[in-house]
Amino acid sequence: MRHHLIFATAFAAFVSASSVAAELPGKGITVQPVQSTISEETFQTLLVSRALEKLGYTVNAPSEVDYNVGYTSIASGDATFTAVNWQPLHDDMYAAAGGDKKFYREGVFVTGAAQGYLIDKKTAEKYHIASIDRLKDPQIARLFDTNGDGKADLTGCTPGWGCEAVINHQIGAYGLSNTVVHNQGNYAAMMADTITRYKEGKPVLYYTWTPYWVSDVLKPGKDVVWLQVPFSSMPGEQKDIDTKLPNGANYGFPVNTMHIVANKAWAEKNPAAAKLFSLMKLPIADINAQNAMMHEGHASQADIQGHVDGWIGAHQQLFDGWIQQALAAQK
Repeated sequence: MRHHLIFATAFAAFVSASSVAAELPGKGITVQPVQSTISEETFQTLLVSRALEKLGYTVNAPSEVDYNVGYTSIASGDATFTAVNWQPLHDDMYAAAGGDKKFYREGVFVTGAAQGYLIDKKTAEKYHIASIDRLKDPQIARLFDTNGDGKADLTGCTPGWGCEAVINHQIGAYGLSNTVVHNQGNYAAMMADTITRYKEGKPVLYYTWTPYWVSDVLKPGKDVVWLQVPFSSMPGEQKDIDTKLPNGANYGFPVNTMHIVANKAWAEKNPAAAKLFSLMKLPIADINAQNAMMHEGHASQADIQGHVDGWIGAHQQLFDGWIQQALAAQK
């Protein structure tokens, strides 16, 4: 009799677990995330993937592609979502791939993403350099010459990221075409050279953004300073943006927000996932901290999965709340 009771209880538990699994909205649906080749974007992408798995979706590993390819893939339905849509930096690519007709974008995933130009503090103070247009002076520009051509070498932006178009536009707008060279290529490799130069006590000039590990190594205010620009000047879809901050400072780029962007038709068919995308929020300080861990050598896939586990564990109530609200949207 006791065996029957145990079996009945176990069977009841199995049935209720099965029915819960059957009720999960993502059951039988495979999701394909995309991100760029910047491995530091994996953390925020996997956090979204993990939440989707809780809704029953099967989530593939993120595909690493150029941003413009990512947007066209999502628009065509070959990919499902990206967690690294920068607004307004990616506005041209977003619009070119179909804009709001093709994409679902609700809620703000990350706020306070800054970017701009920096130089080492020592050179800034010695030569009183606070604005990038000081580099119009060939003698000032020559301080940042790394290859002997007499021009300032700016460690710039990898082609296809969006920032390269802004930098090229601003070099022209601020009259720097004759004195500044925008070096483009593998950003991480160029930045490693820039940090070596800094450690050797030489002047450095570079572009960077947050969240990323660079500002954890070369600390703004302590090691380096942000350069201001003489006036707002942006290309393309961003042309009307005033980049001046409320305090009057102008660093040439608006503070960006990051969003989860999904295929619109898919989102309409998957209201639980759509609700999840609109709810999720990740503090920029947490991304910076995780990116710094990667830079310190904890950058394997297993390490990053561990960072995601750690974040969820530390914010379990918040995470569970997203899942519950998402599930409620399905009904």
